[in-house]
Amino acid sequence: MMSERQEPTQPDDFDDSLHDRSLVSPGERYGERIRTNISAEALQARVIETETRSLQRTFDELTRSGDVPRAATLILGARRRYIGGLGKAAAYAELLGADLSATLSNVFLVDGRALSPLTVLTDVRASDVLIVFSMRRYRAETVRFGELFREAGGQLVVITDSDDAPLAASASSLIRVHTGSASYADSPTSVAAVCHLLSTLTTASAKGARRRLATRDRFATDLGLHHPGPHTDADKEQRK
Repeated sequence: MMSERQEPTQPDDFDDSLHDRSLVSPGERYGERIRTNISAEALQARVIETETRSLQRTFDELTRSGDVPRAATLILGARRRYIGGLGKAAAYAELLGADLSATLSNVFLVDGRALSPLTVLTDVRASDVLIVFSMRRYRAETVRFGELFREAGGQLVVITDSDDAPLAASASSLIRVHTGSASYADSPTSVAAVCHLLSTLTTASAKGARRRLATRDRFATDLGLHHPGPHTDADKEQRK
């Protein structure tokens, strides 16, 4: 288990403090965080320091709360697993979807094209779960989709950046990440890390995960999906 870190006693200009959270748009954050006279080396050091701190705070809090194992249990127990998010959050949804679909069946990305929220909402069951990414400036469509899914009887896992996020009250399981940043963009580091953590915990308890991965590897080879990479002399001899 990770040890708890002592919180800094002095305010940090780039921490996700109340002031930082008040900088809603990328334009506001650019003016506050990016200085024209700062060197690339100094800015790099700030970004690395802030990303490290945000990730550590996220992991420390999740270790104490147990929120990720609870979410993994909901996902494992579901008959159908839907994943959604819009804007930048769509990238997080696709990342988690790619990892979960490798080891679980019935994983569906709600992208608004191949699968729309309307289609999902017309057939929600109590055994269904929706994993939704909702980050500031919280997309109205995502919030409404999550609320309606929960009202229809499904389970809702919310991955967000605030305990006061619009979907927090509707969540069956809430995973909070820290997105404090030294950049004009809120940090994606903790979100990506939580995707990795959640998919790992889910896969570790999934029945048939090893068999499913082995089958995927076989078909990936048959389909020629991956570049073969460098070959040794022994490989070349075998192909003669």
